[in-house]
Amino acid sequence: MARGTLRIFLGAAPGVGKTFEMLQYGNRELHRGRDVVIGFLETHGRQPTADQIGDLEIIPRRTIEHRGATFSEMDVDAVLTRAPDVALVDEYAHTNIPGSRNTKRWQDIDELLDAGIDVVSTVNIQHLESLNDVVEQITGIKQRETVPDVRVRSADQIDLVDLPPESVRRRLARGLIYDASKIDAALGNFFRPGNLGALRELALLWLADRVDEALDQYKRDHDIGETWETRERVLVALTGAPNADHVIRRAARLAARTHGELVAVHVIPQDGLARTTGPHLEDQRALIEQLGGIYLEIVGDDPADALLATAHSEEITQLVLGATRRSRWQELIGGSVINRVIRGAGSVDVHVISSDGSDGEPLRLWRHPRHRALSRRRRLLGFAVGAVGTAALSAFLIPSQRGLELASVMLLYLGLTVIASAVGGLAAGLTTALAAIAITDYYFTDPLRTWVVADTRVVLALVVFVVVSGIVSLLVDIAARRAAEATRATAEAAALSDLARVLLDSDRPLEQLVDHIRTALQLHSITLLRSVTDGGWTTEASSGADPPTAPEEGSDTITIPPDHVLVLSGSRTVAEDRRVLTAFAAQLGVALESRTLARVAATAGELQQANELRAALLAAVSHDLRTPLAAMKAAATSLQQTDVHLTRADHDEFVQTIVEETDRLNRLVGNLLDMSRIHSGALDPITVPVGLDEIVPAAMRSLGDNQRRLDVSVPESLPRVHTDPGLLERIIANLLSNAVKWSPPGTAVRVVAGEIPSGVDLRVVDRGEGIAAGDRDRIFEPFQRIGDGHSSDGIGLGLAVARGFADAINASLTIDDTPGGGTTMVLHLPTTAESGETAAQHDTGTFHGATPPAPA
Repeated sequence: MARGTLRIFLGAAPGVGKTFEMLQYGNRELHRGRDVVIGFLETHGRQPTADQIGDLEIIPRRTIEHRGATFSEMDVDAVLTRAPDVALVDEYAHTNIPGSRNTKRWQDIDELLDAGIDVVSTVNIQHLESLNDVVEQITGIKQRETVPDVRVRSADQIDLVDLPPESVRRRLARGLIYDASKIDAALGNFFRPGNLGALRELALLWLADRVDEALDQYKRDHDIGETWETRERVLVALTGAPNADHVIRRAARLAARTHGELVAVHVIPQDGLARTTGPHLEDQRALIEQLGGIYLEIVGDDPADALLATAHSEEITQLVLGATRRSRWQELIGGSVINRVIRGAGSVDVHVISSDGSDGEPLRLWRHPRHRALSRRRRLLGFAVGAVGTAALSAFLIPSQRGLELASVMLLYLGLTVIASAVGGLAAGLTTALAAIAITDYYFTDPLRTWVVADTRVVLALVVFVVVSGIVSLLVDIAARRAAEATRATAEAAALSDLARVLLDSDRPLEQLVDHIRTALQLHSITLLRSVTDGGWTTEASSGADPPTAPEEGSDTITIPPDHVLVLSGSRTVAEDRRVLTAFAAQLGVALESRTLARVAATAGELQQANELRAALLAAVSHDLRTPLAAMKAAATSLQQTDVHLTRADHDEFVQTIVEETDRLNRLVGNLLDMSRIHSGALDPITVPVGLDEIVPAAMRSLGDNQRRLDVSVPESLPRVHTDPGLLERIIANLLSNAVKWSPPGTAVRVVAGEIPSGVDLRVVDRGEGIAAGDRDRIFEPFQRIGDGHSSDGIGLGLAVARGFADAINASLTIDDTPGGGTTMVLHLPTTAESGETAAQHDTGTFHGATPPAPA
């Protein structure tokens, strides 16, 4: 029996519509004649989702008793017995109740697939095991239910159900995701705009990686080796030479013209530890990041081969190289990297950018292999110099051997030996010396053309020749080894310096530290694992292809107390590298501890803010909210007295007290709720053209009898402003209430509106004592009551709410001094919805319309 197919609807967060889409798909398949049933469905009480069930058959759930409670899970046996063509099973990452057939729902689904049943399921991005720690860092919430990535990646089809964060929050606010009691908490926690945006980006990136994997697998299955130009990717080779900036910018322009990606590659030496070289490389790396590109460091025996391998692995379509300034002799000795790249580029376009005149080589032409002072290529070149030089010198000397002194011949051969030693080291020098001794003995010492030496002085000279040649060759080899050791020491220092910089500067130190270690030690892959309670391992960070997921899968490990292990995949580290690896592991330990401390500090900061808000709220509740309640209680109790005769005036006074205190309490609670909406980011303004002459009267009605104290001048001829009428009314009402509260008895509060070049200003003018310049920012903070005087009415939220609402509707709220004493609140409103100028930057200009406030 053929295995069934698995289709998964993937979402970035709850409420994006995964279950809705699954049910719609099931109905479409049902109408096409397929047998479709619902194996398990969780509507979470959402009626629009339940309405999508339609004609689909629902398999009854299985009930399970656990710890005295009854739970329901999918009845796997019932679905297998029913044997439909397609089964809809919600919540792929769900953990079953103990006592169920399987621990996880994806294991139940595997049984259905093995039985030949096609399954459609749903999962959120935060439930993927590899992203669990990232999601916890973003949202502060650890997901208890996870599913291995490989289970989701193995699905035959993955459909992304995507909604912008604003749409998800609107659905939540309308009660389409959670019930009303959970909306405020959800908006202020998991469903913050930043959280939803980050989760959405994670989902898109994860799915893009899956698409790339599927494309690579298709190309492997069909033996397709060439690069497909599904998207333009431009690779530029970096060397650290001072003339490379114009090459980088040229590559960036090529990528920008095709809306492609820019990738920069630097080939690093293979001296036991890789290191970046060149004083300008860090600046070039910063330039790449500034231009939106990706920087890579790669290790390879040959720069050309390394570049070509990277080009093919990264699906590069265009490769940019800087023209070399090296001499013909240097190219003859080392070869031309550019020519080798062009020959091996295949379908990749190669651009060679001319130099701007600075000296420097684009790539190092040969590499020092691990544990060798001189490279293999240089040693072979030394042997070649010795062989060719010996043959050429002998061909020149032998025809005139009778006229030459033996000392002159030996000095010439000694010079050749020194050259071979300098190029190829000890072995090349000794080989050339032995060949020179043999030729000298055979052709230039008596008796000629024999291997016999008649004169003992000649024997001594030949011995001295060999000794001198050996000493010179040995000194050259020792110098090369010392240079290699110095290079290695410098590389170690540079690598440790880079790690320290990453630890201090990076916002993702673990990932970048692991990547640095893999590059420095030239490993295939590397993984940082953390042990979990069930004896398994979870991946904290990884780098390279096919990183190990358990210690036994690696070639070497190093423990990072208390519960982490660094697993290396590739050649085992040698003794010289082990010391540096220990230092790297210590840096990782510091990064892990720093991350833990940062989480603790963040939690402590949040708790401190929560405690401060709670303390302020308790202070407000203990006094300001109890005051109107006490007055209402006293008035109501007096009305209930039967033994006291109340006149009609007394009765009306008590009733009026209850009404006024109720209004006062309503305002206080309203401000608390408004501040909660502001802090949770739940405001969703709807802007329409509206006239201030319509809004101001509505705001005045909230003052009750106090509106008699207002002197209003809002002309009907003012231009209409683009704003949210409801929020604007609340802003003006709070400003009026604040002005009336702080104005001396018997004085009027002026409300004046007028047109200025960038919009309309509304001024609320009181005649109090004014607000000191140092206090003007503080009065917009919650629970602050500083300013013109003292009042026990309110909890210090009115102006904070007004400022929050003003920011939400792109208005500005500022403070001016009233001529003659007092405070003027200035609300600036833009008159065009598409204005690029923010309200906070408006030009005060000339005030037209109503008469501006006059001095008292």
